[in-house]
Amino acid sequence: MEDKEEFLKEFGDYYGYPNGPKTINEIRATEFKRLKDTVYLDHAGATLYSELQMEAIFKDLTTSVYGNPHSQSDSSSTTSDIVREARQQVLDYCNASPKDYKCIFTSGATAALKLVGENFPWSCKSTFMYTMENHNSVLGIREYALNQGAAAFAVDIKEAVDQDGASRSSVNSVKVSQHPVQRRNEAEVLEGELTGDAYNLFAYPSECNFSGVRFSLDLVNIVKQNAEKILKGSPYSKGRWMVLIDAAKGCATQPPDLSIYPVDFVAISFYKLFGYPTGLGALIIRNDAAKLLKKTYFSGGTVAASIADIDFVRRRDGVEEHFEDGTISFLSIASIRHGFKIFNTLTTSAMCRHIMSLAMFLKKKLLAFRHENGESVCTLYDNTSLKVSSHDSGSIVSLNLKRPDGSWFGYREVEKLASLSGIQLRTGCFCNPGACAKYLGLSHSDLLSNLEAGHVCWDDNDVINGKPTGAVRVSFGYMSTYEDAKKFIDFIRSSFVSIPSEFKKGYLLRAKSNPYPTEGLKYDREWLLKSWTGEILTQKKVPEMSLISTFIDLNQQILSVESPCCEGKLQIKVDSDSYLCGKEEFYLHSQRLQHNGYFSIIRYEVRCYENEIDQWFSNAVGQPCSLVRCCHSQYCSTLSNNGSMGMCRDVDSRVNFANEAPFLLISEESVSDLNNRLCSNTQKHSVGAPAYVNPMRFRPNLVISGGEPYAEDGWRNLKIGNTYFTSLGGCNRCQMINFYHQTGQVKKTSEPLATLASYRRVKGKILFGILLRYDPGNRAGLDTNSWLTVGEEVHSNSE
Repeated sequence: MEDKEEFLKEFGDYYGYPNGPKTINEIRATEFKRLKDTVYLDHAGATLYSELQMEAIFKDLTTSVYGNPHSQSDSSSTTSDIVREARQQVLDYCNASPKDYKCIFTSGATAALKLVGENFPWSCKSTFMYTMENHNSVLGIREYALNQGAAAFAVDIKEAVDQDGASRSSVNSVKVSQHPVQRRNEAEVLEGELTGDAYNLFAYPSECNFSGVRFSLDLVNIVKQNAEKILKGSPYSKGRWMVLIDAAKGCATQPPDLSIYPVDFVAISFYKLFGYPTGLGALIIRNDAAKLLKKTYFSGGTVAASIADIDFVRRRDGVEEHFEDGTISFLSIASIRHGFKIFNTLTTSAMCRHIMSLAMFLKKKLLAFRHENGESVCTLYDNTSLKVSSHDSGSIVSLNLKRPDGSWFGYREVEKLASLSGIQLRTGCFCNPGACAKYLGLSHSDLLSNLEAGHVCWDDNDVINGKPTGAVRVSFGYMSTYEDAKKFIDFIRSSFVSIPSEFKKGYLLRAKSNPYPTEGLKYDREWLLKSWTGEILTQKKVPEMSLISTFIDLNQQILSVESPCCEGKLQIKVDSDSYLCGKEEFYLHSQRLQHNGYFSIIRYEVRCYENEIDQWFSNAVGQPCSLVRCCHSQYCSTLSNNGSMGMCRDVDSRVNFANEAPFLLISEESVSDLNNRLCSNTQKHSVGAPAYVNPMRFRPNLVISGGEPYAEDGWRNLKIGNTYFTSLGGCNRCQMINFYHQTGQVKKTSEPLATLASYRRVKGKILFGILLRYDPGNRAGLDTNSWLTVGEEVHSNSE
């Protein structure tokens, strides 16, 4: 409570709607009850709808009859009235007069931006200028410009600020740094031929969705009136400049005032405003700008008349009718008034102050974190003042975290651990490559090198060559609370400010480079399930697979399969081809990089089963799928830096569908220690019965007992009976171990992965158990059909 009192002492005038009809606590208790156990911090991705808002929408749709607005019935007239009112609400939100602006409904902000790009009057004399901090949906406009022979270039804009952090955006206080000019048809126009009769477009976001930095609306008049001055007389500054603002993010708290700033185009997304509806956006367009757009396609609703068998069409005169192809999403449009009702009640200025107070509080706390050696923990990506009165700061806090030695924690590690703590956030570059490269200091060479190394959007390659490839983004909404921010702060403190010392004192865990040994347990991982689209099904994607139990009778050579979702037991003869009906092949990638710089790719030749068997498994997992069995395989290699294919080679024995290794060993003593920690955590937090786990939760094929907990971490090789194994290092655990069975259903919790993360985390991996490969050594003369027997002694050799 002392922490909150301190927070309220500094931010109490801004936080929680002190002068509103409801306090923030009342809003959360009555309108967001579903957030009881969740900390939602991805409002820049999609904010949340109010439960009262959805009740009002449901009541509206269940008590009203809305017809197609292109019809003439009474229900259609009702819809037309609702749409007309919705357009006016959108204009009012941005203080835009209908005499000067129109509201065109689109399928989202991206569609609004695309509409501008594909219909803008580009010519070889035009210029498309855009800030580095732009979403891919804005960068995509560049394709239209370049294809029409226009020039395009990015700019960095630096605005002077006053003592309160507010921008002083006069033409003399704005510095524009131009990036290289891009052209595709240079032969069509020379720089000296550029004239003032071309139409140019300048695009920028009202708020950067990577850093949260806001751009001043004064840029609108500066570019329109003084482009030649700020571009220092560049020939590309000539012509008539028009301005496009991507307000998808910034409009939620600071909509542009179009009565003051004559923006030509403003793109809006409604789910970014109030959570619902999705799939609906708007383009607010100046009437004189609309007349310049050159639309080619026509559709239902956009024409006054057309003749099918001759080249004749007469388009409608209205701006909205001219650009809204087909039937608009009228039921979604009818629902936005219930979202605007919330905004009008709370007011955008109060929401802005509330959100900024949380963002400023979080930034200050994160910047104060220090490791034991005095090194800072957190790097923030913005250039704004830490004063709550700053007009340049939005709802976003973008960051990365460092270890005491200065190396980076991967952002995916942060995201995965946050999820275990019930915290929802976003990581990566957020579809904003320019801001990502700018703030992370990534050169063109870095970006291309990362791409050649296999890094693409949404993958797990979060640190390459010692540099982050993205960031962690926290973003607040109008319903966010101090408690949300505090839980994230506590999460960072407990998970990243100090490296868990208990695990560091244990054995060092090692990783080897041979991911696909050629020997495994008999019949182990010879089968897999494929969807009808060719996707390999795993328990991560289809948890119902974990309900399937198997048993092989080696004497009768029968595989028995059972599932609570199927009435009968399925039996398949493992030494018979009677069930098989054809072959096919596919490729699978290995999970580890080999020492020679190659990733392994294995080409599998598999046998397929008859429909009756496929139907049984389809019923078991709840989706259509096919069972296949490995019958032959080849190693292939692909270079890690450019993806070029190498040669294939046959292997002496079949490589089954192993993930990282064919053997996973778990120690009962290690599981017992984990259970003690789970019990202690349960008692500490008073959260009911302990989340006891047994060794089989980790899906091992070797379980040992005796010795000390985690002694296996340091084993280099081991002998079980007369069979030798080499350790490949620790097994990196994932959310799969959090699934458990209850009354024939698959349930999910945060344990035991959350507890393991608190003391078994090394370089972004949560390690438990060890991976092994069979090591024949110099025992080639022995029977290759070695047996492992329950109760045999295990002899280990540590490093």
